[in-house]
Order: sequence, then structure tokens, then C-alpha cells
Amino acid sequence: MTEGTVRPRQPSMVDVARTAGVSAQTVSRALRGAPNVDPETRRRVLAAVDQVGYRFNSAARTLSSGRSHTIGLVLLASGGYYSRSAVTAGVEAAGAAAGYAVNIAAIAALDTGLMERALAKLADQGVDGFVIAVPLISVTQKIEDITRDIPTVTLDGSRTSGARVLGIDQQEAGRIATQHLLDLGHRQVWHLSGPDEWIEARQRRQGWQECLAAAGIEAPPALEGDWSPESGYRQGQIIAMIPEVTAVFVAGDEMAFGVIRALRERGRSVPDDVSIVSVDDIALAAYCHPSLTTVRQDFYRYGAAAVALLLHGDEADVDASVATASLSVRASTAPPRRL
Repeated sequence: MTEGTVRPRQPSMVDVARTAGVSAQTVSRALRGAPNVDPETRRRVLAAVDQVGYRFNSAARTLSSGRSHTIGLVLLASGGYYSRSAVTAGVEAAGAAAGYAVNIAAIAALDTGLMERALAKLADQGVDGFVIAVPLISVTQKIEDITRDIPTVTLDGSRTSGARVLGIDQQEAGRIATQHLLDLGHRQVWHLSGPDEWIEARQRRQGWQECLAAAGIEAPPALEGDWSPESGYRQGQIIAMIPEVTAVFVAGDEMAFGVIRALRERGRSVPDDVSIVSVDDIALAAYCHPSLTTVRQDFYRYGAAAVALLLHGDEADVDASVATASLSVRASTAPPRRL
């Protein structure tokens, strides 16, 4: 190619869709041989392929004769760095062991439009299945359509009608954490929640509220963070100025680290003055000071189990414990000084 020459743009799946008068997702389904495509629609798509000169990419060619041996992983780019890394490592390790590559699409925010585009992009790459680790509270019809045609496992969020859901009961996690503090003798439990648009945050908060209500205790106003240690630190400074607070359920480990620092700087000891319990049990939880009492989620095992479910469905050998909430009791919780 000589200098200044522009390479002609190759026809795309969008061009095929426009010519056939259908959506790009319908083109993708037709070229993959999905069973729910009308024969007449499939004929129009194939005719449009010839008309515009569309050339299948390598993934599409593989699918046309079998499988692409590729898994699509959709992640949220913000919130929970450690959990996101562990899920990715689990998916990649289990995928590699089964001979599958992993294509990753990270979305910048909890937005259904971003989710639609990420799934459509991975579908166009010819993935055999999706692992979705994005906690959308609701999904669109377009998301439903894409995940209906491609096997999907979701990790604690973005529930679609055809997807398998993998993860602990988040309401139960909230109840377990709160009940632990009540069992220690605390008469009230405050709560630092995750962002309200996250389904896990809502469910953990609901578990906290239900546990207090069952004990005849009116829940105080919940504080809200964004999962980051910084937001935990900011809210921890507020908590430290409320002298009657003796116990706090924090919705995530990383926020709990920030709360503990803020309390220490304000002269309040954990757990002598304030007990802290959290959710996640990331690797750092056992090594902070004091070590953190937290409800365990094994994100690496989630990722690996999701791949097993994609490959083997209901016959997958997935240990039930991976989806069972359990409390790791450490040094950040203790009975209150004064009952």
C-alpha cells in the first residue's frame, strides 16, 4: 500500500443487518445456526452476506462448523478490584484447563446500554458462552435476546430468564453478619451499605434490616459508600463521632479497611469500642489490623464454577459450598464493653 492510500473498509455484520432488514444480533444468530431463527430470515441474511461481500471472521467460521472454544466474560470496570481480579483468574484458569480462551469486555458503569454493547460485541466474536459479573438490578429485552441464544452464567447479578445464577444468598450474608454482632451482645447494629444501584448492596442491606426487625430493633439510617476504602474512611469518620455506635456491618471488606482506619484516627478502638463485620473475605481481610471478621465469598471458585456450568450444565461437578455463605470470625468483633 502506497503512502496516503486508504484501505477500503471491509463490510461488517452491521452492513449485512442493514441490507437484510434485521438486527445485528439476528445476523449473528443466523450465521451461528441458532435454532430460533426463522428460515426465511436466515435466507435473507445469507443473501445479504453475498450481496455486501461480508467475510466471516475466524470465530464465526469456527462456529459455523462447530465451536469457537471461547468464553466471553463481562465485568464492571469500577468497584471491587480484588473480587474482579479473582473472578477473572478463576474463569481464565478453568477455561484454559478445558481448552477455552477468554474474551473480556469491561463496562465503565452500571448501564444497560453499555451491557448490551458488550454482549453484542462478544456475540459477534463468536463466544460459546457468557460469564456475566455485573450486578445490574434489571435487564433489557435486548440483553434477554442475546443471552437466550448463548449459554450464560451470572455471578450474583444481571439475572436473565435463561441464565444460571451462581453466588451466595446476599440477604443471608447480611443476616449472618448482623446476627453475629447481636449474638455478641450488641444492642444495635449500624450499616455502611454499598451503592444503591448494586443488587448485592440492596440485598445485604435488606438482610441487615430483616435481622434487626426479627430482634425487635429499629434499624438506624444506613450510610452509603462506593465499595472503595476511601469511601469507608469518609463514612468511618462520621461513625466515629456517634458515641453510641458499638457495632457496624460494613457491606464490603475494602470499605471496612477504611472504616477501621478512620475509627483508629479518631481514638476509637476496634473491637474494644466498635466491632466491625463485613462481606467478601478477600485475601487481605486476614492480614489487616485487627484481622477482619467477614462473610466469605470465594470469587476465584465462582469464576471456575461458572465455566463448569457453561460446559456441563446441570451435570457440572460444582461443590455446593461455593454458593454457601459462611462467617470467618476474626479479631475485629467482640462483645461490647458495656451492656
